[in-house]
Amino acid sequence: MAILAVNAGSSSLKFSLHPLQGGQVQPSVLTGCIEGLEPAGAPEMVWSFAGQRQRQAITGQGDSPFQRALASLRSLLADLEGAPPIRAVAHRVVHGGQAFRESVLVTDAVLERLERLNSLAPLHQPHNLAGVRSFRQAFPALPQVACFDTAFHASLPDVASAFALPASLTEQGVRRYGFHGLSYQYIMDTLLAQSPRGRGRVLMAHLGNGASLCAAQDGRSCATSMGFSALDGLMMGTRSGTLDAGVLLYLMEQGWDHDRIQKLLYKQSGLLGVSGISADMRRLRADGSVAAQRAIDQFTYRVVRESGAMVACMGGLDVLAFSGGIGEHDAVLRAQVCERLGWLGVKIDTERNALATQDSVQVVHAPGSSVEIWVVPTDEGRVAAREAAHLLHQGDDAIAPAPVLEMAD
Repeated sequence: MAILAVNAGSSSLKFSLHPLQGGQVQPSVLTGCIEGLEPAGAPEMVWSFAGQRQRQAITGQGDSPFQRALASLRSLLADLEGAPPIRAVAHRVVHGGQAFRESVLVTDAVLERLERLNSLAPLHQPHNLAGVRSFRQAFPALPQVACFDTAFHASLPDVASAFALPASLTEQGVRRYGFHGLSYQYIMDTLLAQSPRGRGRVLMAHLGNGASLCAAQDGRSCATSMGFSALDGLMMGTRSGTLDAGVLLYLMEQGWDHDRIQKLLYKQSGLLGVSGISADMRRLRADGSVAAQRAIDQFTYRVVRESGAMVACMGGLDVLAFSGGIGEHDAVLRAQVCERLGWLGVKIDTERNALATQDSVQVVHAPGSSVEIWVVPTDEGRVAAREAAHLLHQGDDAIAPAPVLEMAD
């Protein structure tokens, strides 16, 4: 049997198939992505299976792009020779709020409660939940499991999760939640398995189009840079990160409404906003202009600044781990961050760092470094699959084995 892990976005659907062996979730045997799902888009599915990479245009009329994408995915899963049968679908859902602190079997009531959180993650939550609904319709016999990016941070102490606001607002749920939790869980599990220092003071940097930091001790989140929404903390691809609330008051005084401010903060800021060129760090590196370098420098500065805050919360640092698209592949940024954290005893090995651009876990600290430095390619799908497998194992008496790939017409 296997767990199908999926991540539904506004214009894409990522998927991976994880076999179960001896009750343990294995690395994916099938990975892929369907892009072009926006209105009037040209959907295309790319996948890798048994060492072969394939590409297929998704055609058809009458249905929405997402429905056509699901139909193509169903056909792919049914036709792949040697692919294990599916036991359940695990969905990445960005926000679980205060009610959902661990993964949960999806029901109508669960979906209704999760939809109340749409305004807290408007770029992600509505699309995550739309994906869940579509999969429930397309795969009606398979259990659907929601796995939350906020759950890993449920261990945050009150002093770290509360804002300096009246208690009445805190009681309404206005607090720090933190995100990228599936990624941090994977990184943490990897470090715990490979380093005795994994239970010490660990700083994890998930750096990509979305970017955040997480401080962990004894394997549990104790501080994180993202907050009430996925806007706080680090500068990101198109998001501003931490911003003086007075700026928002000023914009409102200038006549900016909610939608215009939301578009600014989520889609027009960050690397794209500062550079005026791109949200892609690779393109900015290649550009070489003053504007591109300004954006890169500001991104790096914010990582260093927030790292200092995380380390202060822990009273020191034993392990530093980089992940995410930028963290895994941008050796220059890793070197610059480590150089500026040198006062902590952080010493990176130049040669190891330059070679750590592949999709494997790498140690990149130099001999004599007081802090271990790791590059850990994240695998959110595998964590979601583990969560689903664990939940279904707990509920085996209540959840009958599902017929494999029994789908709606």
